[in-house]
Amino acid sequence: MTIRYRYAWDCIAAVTILLAGTAGAQTGSASPGNDNAVYAELAKAPKKAVERHNPLATDPDAVAAGGKLFEMHCAECHGDTAEGGKKGPSLRAEEVQQATSGTLFWLITNGVVRRGMPVWSKLPEPQRWQLVSYLKSLTPTDPPGPDGQEKPKP
Repeated sequence: MTIRYRYAWDCIAAVTILLAGTAGAQTGSASPGNDNAVYAELAKAPKKAVERHNPLATDPDAVAAGGKLFEMHCAECHGDTAEGGKKGPSLRAEEVQQATSGTLFWLITNGVVRRGMPVWSKLPEPQRWQLVSYLKSLTPTDPPGPDGQEKPKP
């Protein structure tokens, strides 16, 4: 009987340690917008994708159309002003704003499924480029301050 109880306590101790380690790892980031690792996907774009140019870059209507598409498809996760939300990181972050249009198009097209971003390849290509135009029009934010909140640049 004592062996059975000892085994039970060992299991409880192991689970407690595992849960404590998981909680510690999860508290390293206050929100998706403040975790620089979420932007690592940008670096995974193939060279051919990175070098693509936005065919709508000079289209004056592309930004407005992209804004409407953002409201319909992206704001729920990335926030109404693209500063990040409960599910998605800030799209005003320097990492996103410095990415090439081709990189953003590639990421929109392929998503980041393991982080919860859907694949948008079924959205027509011109609409994906409109989203890129909109994202590139956003004002970047400063890095997060000590309170973890990002602030728009003046």
